Amino acid sequence: MSVDASAFSVFEMQEVSAETIDEALASAGDALAVVFFWGVDCFNCEIAKKAMLAQPEAIRSLGLAWFHANVYEHRELGRRFVLHGVPTWFFFHRGKRLGRATGWHGFAQFAAAVDAARAKVAEKQ
Repeated sequence: MSVDASAFSVFEMQEVSAETIDEALASAGDALAVVFFWGVDCFNCEIAKKAMLAQPEAIRSLGLAWFHANVYEHRELGRRFVLHGVPTWFFFHRGKRLGRATGWHGFAQFAAAVDAARAKVAEKQ
């Protein structure tokens, strides 16, 4: 199975590794950042990307700074974030981890995870 990288370009996801993730997240500034952890030959990862591509305006409307990492290639990220499966999305603000969404269960559930992360940011301000 090949990797469809369309979602990475459509949503301007910056690729990160264990060496670059902290600096990349810092570059998001005050934006809510999300890292899409995925793997090669991951059927559910490809399904998630296709579902996201089917509704690009809805995904963009969330106003996220996007990053992605192939955790099969960068296994240290999987260990660092204690990933038990992919796809998984972690949300960050100013480098602080706020929460995660595991598996693609539709846009509404993903948007709810984004809202929960934003609520945590608001609590701190």
